Amino acid sequence: MATLRLFAGAREAAGTGQASFDGTTVADVLTAAVDAYGEPFRSVLAHCKVWVNGEPAELHAAVGSGDEVAVLPPVSGGCT
Repeated sequence: MATLRLFAGAREAAGTGQASFDGTTVADVLTAAVDAYGEPFRSVLAHCKVWVNGEPAELHAAVGSGDEVAVLPPVSGGCT
């Protein structure tokens, strides 16, 4: 099982910041999360970046037990 970490809007849409899902690819893990959290999560996910173990990842990237898949929505704001 991979650990799914959710931040900002993704966390709000899912109602949790962390969960574990079975899957052999990033896509498998995210599909399981969409099945668990529904359409609000799917909508947020469409605008997110995904990282595996601290590195940017594509949907076809392999994951396994002990891997961390992080979902990061776009960030706005900052100093002017």
